[in-house]
Amino acid sequence: MFEVAKMAGVSHQTVSRVINHSSEVSDATRARVQHAIDVLGYRPSNSARTLASHRSHTIGLIAGGRNFLGPISAISSVEAVARRHGLFLAVSMVHEARCAQKEFEDLCRTFEEQNVDAFIFLTPTDIMLSAACRTNLAEPRVLVTSTHGNLSMSRAGGLMDAAGRDRTAIVGIDQWGAMEEVARLVARFGHRSALYFAGPLQWRDAVTRLLGWRKASAAHLVESREVQCNSWDSSEAYARMNHELESIGSSGARKPTVIVTANDAQAVGVTRALHEHGLRIPQDISVVGFDDMTGVNDMWPPLTTVRPDYESLGTASMREVLRLLGEGSETTFVANAHGAGLIPAELIQRHSLGPVPRM
Repeated sequence: MFEVAKMAGVSHQTVSRVINHSSEVSDATRARVQHAIDVLGYRPSNSARTLASHRSHTIGLIAGGRNFLGPISAISSVEAVARRHGLFLAVSMVHEARCAQKEFEDLCRTFEEQNVDAFIFLTPTDIMLSAACRTNLAEPRVLVTSTHGNLSMSRAGGLMDAAGRDRTAIVGIDQWGAMEEVARLVARFGHRSALYFAGPLQWRDAVTRLLGWRKASAAHLVESREVQCNSWDSSEAYARMNHELESIGSSGARKPTVIVTANDAQAVGVTRALHEHGLRIPQDISVVGFDDMTGVNDMWPPLTTVRPDYESLGTASMREVLRLLGEGSETTFVANAHGAGLIPAELIQRHSLGPVPRM
């Protein structure tokens, strides 16, 4: 650093400001220092910076990655914001349904040995949220999760001590608002009889979407019956939809006019079963999904679904990290619930949802 300073004709403090992207350096001086850095091949030592500033400029991120499809774009936006602020993102993926407390704590200790400044936890299941809250941390943490599950947000907060709660922020997707939009559109098309495919209840998204749908469908006078699935997989939804259609056929009961699923993979399985039974979508029965997975706009017919804004979720998570580190202002959220700042989700209307069939 001193050699760079000597070549550029500045103090070593000015070199440090350039390296740390300080706004207190003029463009001309910054260019001169950068030229000296390039000529000398200087690379800052993160270990030295850590010793000098007591900061590693590293954020540790742990994500459940087996079935939770959102983290790719969310992590990408977290990394982009971190990079703009001169921070490095260290990422580790775990099995969200099998992550034991000790495994989670050991992973956090490994990150702490790298002197991470803060943590971001993407916790789609109750078991992961519990582990993230129970782990005693000196660093700030941001929890990315759904507002509802078998573990309530109040109980989750109770797993941390007061100091831990003060260093914690929670962000998520406004899935209740999304289900309100789905129910409103379904009712506007005249549907009053629905079949809802629920996701596996250890996933917080599944519980939040189910409760949101129950409330919204009742408010819009849509009578809804539920099919509980044990997985998010299209194959299970396909099998269960076949069973429903066979039961309706044998009993002579009236079939629902719309099927709403907790994710798009379930909608794929449902759609296949309907096609194989000679039912037209949406002329005979409508289908709505959730997640706007890649390719569902190319299904036949294209799938009406909900598009969670995972990029904005990742950006908000990183902004909350900066706020907890004293480097950013309060994050503005469109909605807040149960102590969580919520990012909107957009209802994407396509041709799989249409008017109720005429009898």
